[in-house]
Amino acid sequence: MALFDMRLQELHNKLTSKELSVSELVDASYRRIAQTDASIQAFLTLNEQGARSAASELDKQLQDGGERGLLFGLPAGIKDNIVTEGLLTTCGSQFLRNYDPIYDATSMKKLKAAQSITIGKLNMDEFAMGGSNENSSFHPTRNPWNTEYVPGGSSGGSAASVASGQVYFSLGSDTGGSIRQPAAYCGIVGLKPTYGLVSRFGLVAFASSLDQIGPLTKNVEDSAYVLQAIAGYDEMDSTSANVDIPDYISALTGDVRGLRIGVPKEYLGEGIDPKVREAVLNALKQFESLGAIWEEVSLPHTEYAVAAYYLLASSEASSNLARFDGVRYGVRADNPDNLLDLYRKSRSQGFGPEVKRRIMLGTYSLSSGYYDAYYLKAQKVRTLIKQDFDNVFKDYDLIIGPTAPTTAFRLGEQVGDPLTMYLNDICTIPVSLAGIPAISVPCGFADGLPVGLQIIGKAFDEQTVFRAAHAYEQHTEHHKQRPQL
Repeated sequence: MALFDMRLQELHNKLTSKELSVSELVDASYRRIAQTDASIQAFLTLNEQGARSAASELDKQLQDGGERGLLFGLPAGIKDNIVTEGLLTTCGSQFLRNYDPIYDATSMKKLKAAQSITIGKLNMDEFAMGGSNENSSFHPTRNPWNTEYVPGGSSGGSAASVASGQVYFSLGSDTGGSIRQPAAYCGIVGLKPTYGLVSRFGLVAFASSLDQIGPLTKNVEDSAYVLQAIAGYDEMDSTSANVDIPDYISALTGDVRGLRIGVPKEYLGEGIDPKVREAVLNALKQFESLGAIWEEVSLPHTEYAVAAYYLLASSEASSNLARFDGVRYGVRADNPDNLLDLYRKSRSQGFGPEVKRRIMLGTYSLSSGYYDAYYLKAQKVRTLIKQDFDNVFKDYDLIIGPTAPTTAFRLGEQVGDPLTMYLNDICTIPVSLAGIPAISVPCGFADGLPVGLQIIGKAFDEQTVFRAAHAYEQHTEHHKQRPQL
């Protein structure tokens, strides 16, 4: 079996039993990157010297009989909006192209405590705004299944790097679907945890009430391992939830007998590609054969989710990005006439078109005279959407539907039509507004491109989400398919 096809637990065992060294595993990652990244372009920054040095240290530690963390010696890629000490954190933006942080995000501290190795920083849509990775100000990342197609966004680099075998897992961030949608497009597993379960300290903010860090992996078991390492209360994050962290790995029993699943009619109706619908219905038959029960339900306010999301997320973005003015943060424009001119030139030169579009939309919705009509109304819609989920979860353990209405689209196909691009997130945005967990797992292929199945759970019930996803995965082969590169 090739190294990349092994589960994290299998690799961990080989490392700790000294059948394989950490340095050999890190070498394998960089060899694969050298072979594939010219066509995929998943990475913005490589940490080759730091990773090899850390690998040597862990190998020495192993020889000396030192402690072995949960992710001992396992190479990971990190989305470039997660702050990394001594390693550039650009957010996919020219505005931060020279930002060299002096501290680690809490999620990075936890990965280091678990003894993972950071291979490099991964490409993304600028400030996590986009659904295709075409909004990176450096270069677009390409889908490993067909390099003429997008990998999804904004964690497209994180998804493509795992799908192409460059790293064994990666971290991404999800605001409206930015882990789940690229995971679906690239045929891997992507988890958006419950809001507050993973610290946002050190995650460069896009929309603070929605942003959440989560893992992208080859399979469900690996996802549970990574979440086990990064979840937990953090006093540095005022929105961090002080809850007990259960044993996610023990939830992978393979047993879903008696589990009650709601299937929203709004997620399988108009706008969903027939081949995607067919793959989801086949997955539901698989659950039925395993002893689960599924029935059609309704989330009646789904049709308002995209409009509410873009008002709320853009409003928060306009506030969060106000700090990038060429003085406190970011690259400073040359030769301004005065202070206001410095602000104007720095922001005009630093931000790309999609970021400017969302700042203008958010600033407008928060402005005097329009706040009640737009921002406040969107907040009320958000409450109704959350109540929709609460009502379904009174009778059901999980909700299942497609992750995205279609498979990946061609590069450039939707660049000039942002509204169509926004609608690609129609199945993931309601979950983000409600703050609940969801995972995307591969459930088939359509025209040679992967299809994602979205499994949604109650707040802080990641265990049931993992249990169902793992059971499905054990009876299918979709997650074992690899792109030919």
